[in-house]
Amino acid sequence: MVDTDDAVADVAEDIDADGLGTAVIASIGSVALALYFYYVRGDKQPGQFVGLWPTTILAVASYFKLEEIRQKLDELDA
Repeated sequence: MVDTDDAVADVAEDIDADGLGTAVIASIGSVALALYFYYVRGDKQPGQFVGLWPTTILAVASYFKLEEIRQKLDELDA
């Protein structure tokens, strides 16, 4: 059982946190763009629409990160 724990720890170390970095930057940019539309230009509907993007961006990035983790764990089982 110790070997399995060590292998899982190795996989956890191999998975980098940089994959979400781009998504976080895109989400912050989306929030800034939504605030610009909503308050500066006074276009409330486009501002609300763009304001919904960050959750989608982060959800998609999280999905791909979880797939990466699943693939690495599947490699351990093989």
